[in-house]
Amino acid sequence: MDKILGDAAATEQLGIRLAALVAAGDVITLSGPLGAGKTSVARGLLAALGLAGEAPSPSFAIVQPYAPPEVRLPVLHIDLYRIDDPDELEELGLDDAAEESVLIVEWPERAPGHWPEALALTLEILPNGTRRLTAEVPAAWKARWQQI
Repeated sequence: MDKILGDAAATEQLGIRLAALVAAGDVITLSGPLGAGKTSVARGLLAALGLAGEAPSPSFAIVQPYAPPEVRLPVLHIDLYRIDDPDELEELGLDDAAEESVLIVEWPERAPGHWPEALALTLEILPNGTRRLTAEVPAAWKARWQQI
């Protein structure tokens, strides 16, 4: 499923729409080159869940946790850009937190196959500066995705 996102605001709006549909246990992966809008999607989602102020990119922290009352449900914003070996994920304890949190994972290709049931979103920068969103929609997201 492809969709064109016209500008940065449209990318953030995607995150806002996703926030209305997420539940604890959901995993959303965000792939694409640097500057494609992965963090903008995450920021829109976090803002719509109640986060005041701008969410920092978790590039250096790797995992940026958010919990109520800061947001309406627990979220782990994860950036795997600096992960060299998928075995490093065990040290982060993400599998334990996944059941009660929403996981937003940037650069999931650094841990291939780790989240097979994720809503997998890929952003591509087109020559005219717009973004192409490609979604791999698992069964658990089929009905919800139609609302996007």
